[in-house]
Amino acid sequence: MSDNSLRLVWVYPDLLSTYGDQGNVLVVERRARQRGLDVQRVDVRSDQPIPTSGDIYLIGGGEDRPQRLAAERLLRDGGLERAVSNGAIVFSVCAGYQILGNEFVNDMGERQQGLGLLDVVTVRGEGERCVGDVLADIDPQLGLPQLTGFENHQGVTHLGPTAKPFARVRLGRGNGTGDGTEGAYNDTVFGTYMHGPVMARNPQIADLLLKLALDVNALPPADDRWYEALRAERIAAATQPA
Repeated sequence: MSDNSLRLVWVYPDLLSTYGDQGNVLVVERRARQRGLDVQRVDVRSDQPIPTSGDIYLIGGGEDRPQRLAAERLLRDGGLERAVSNGAIVFSVCAGYQILGNEFVNDMGERQQGLGLLDVVTVRGEGERCVGDVLADIDPQLGLPQLTGFENHQGVTHLGPTAKPFARVRLGRGNGTGDGTEGAYNDTVFGTYMHGPVMARNPQIADLLLKLALDVNALPPADDRWYEALRAERIAAATQPA
């Protein structure tokens, strides 16, 4: 990547874009252009090979059968793993998060191999579905403000020794394990259950991905008024008494 260009890859929008998560790629693209970056956005359908030369890869949520199909095709393709080995940044949501793990339970009730890019395993929860607003404190090492989002999943995701919790919930279920964790990450790969879309509610996450891709500690300021108004609205709605 040159100093003023960025290649942004949206993975399988035909399978994994059920809950408005395409908004994430729009926000990252917008935040990059606000900083004067030349952005090349590539939308890769599930019948196309995953390019290995991207800088940031975004993966959204989806229903159970499309999730299985996406996992099978990503495993056969191998491009995303090669991109990560080349230093690419990956941000995934819900079904995409589960796919990046070591294993999840698919629509046929069978254990499905994931990509192994995050040290997590997802099983099917036996209790109530995790649905509702979430407020959480993001790992302080990432230097980000409070996380706001919306969860809608039955999966319970357990973190292995090399995965760090992306956040710890104040409100909501997060990974569903009862230990307060939400999502997971390592150096360049991130996963969360947060919809919203999460980047619109939390533009600082988009900026974090940009900083990692550019290998810089700071970005020029951007107009955050719209984002902050949305954040304030959603945080207030989540904390109001029922």
